[in-house]
Amino acid sequence: MGALVMAESLTEVQTTRAKVILVTPDVSQSMLGLLESVFNEVVRVDVLDSKDVQILAAMKRPELGVTLTKIHCWSLTQYSKCVFLDADTLVLKNADELFDREEISAVPDIGWPDCFNTGVFVFTPSKDTFEGLLKLAAEEGSFDGGDQGLLNVYFSNWFTSDSAKHLSFIYNMTLIAAYSYPPAYKKFGKNVKIVHFLGSMKPWMYGFNSKSQSVIQTHGPHPQQELEHVQRWWQLFVTKVHPKVTPDCVSTLVWH
Repeated sequence: MGALVMAESLTEVQTTRAKVILVTPDVSQSMLGLLESVFNEVVRVDVLDSKDVQILAAMKRPELGVTLTKIHCWSLTQYSKCVFLDADTLVLKNADELFDREEISAVPDIGWPDCFNTGVFVFTPSKDTFEGLLKLAAEEGSFDGGDQGLLNVYFSNWFTSDSAKHLSFIYNMTLIAAYSYPPAYKKFGKNVKIVHFLGSMKPWMYGFNSKSQSVIQTHGPHPQQELEHVQRWWQLFVTKVHPKVTPDCVSTLVWH
């Protein structure tokens, strides 16, 4: 559901670039058909999993192990340059200018700014890079059990090499920062181009009232900045995605 809404958000802001999605074998045939209707290319890849149970348990995010699968994006060598977007991002404004940046351009992570957040990044597909990442994963693993640890070790000079590769926060604004530093959001929020729903709580996990067309706060009160973007996600889902889906594709959504 996240990928479908993200694709529709790219269409809404009139991106000029091809939309490509990586899918794993467990994606159903009905969902594949839906993805093919909104993406220019659907690429099937195998699952990669760190299986680092101890680290993932400490982070309380056992699902992150399979995020290593995203390194398959470096195998998309039919393209000269790409911008990776996690499925839990939402594009608010056209950001095609990211293609003017070089590998690897990304936003500093809010938890540890010396590292980059891997929800959004510019990269150059390369067989050598893909094989190098696989080798690193096999020999050293990832310090956080997921893709972010692996990529920050592989591109270890990101912080010091070229400040032009440090993207503005507007290209990967996490809602954690939006409500932990409200004055900054009030000042700069209107410039945000890509929102990242970082953390375990995703937009599709909120309830939505179809009569009032509003998000239901099913998990306690949430800051207005968060609800604003979750509401936008649901509006896109209701108007652009939901009319196309079959019942087996929406079973995880809370719909009233």
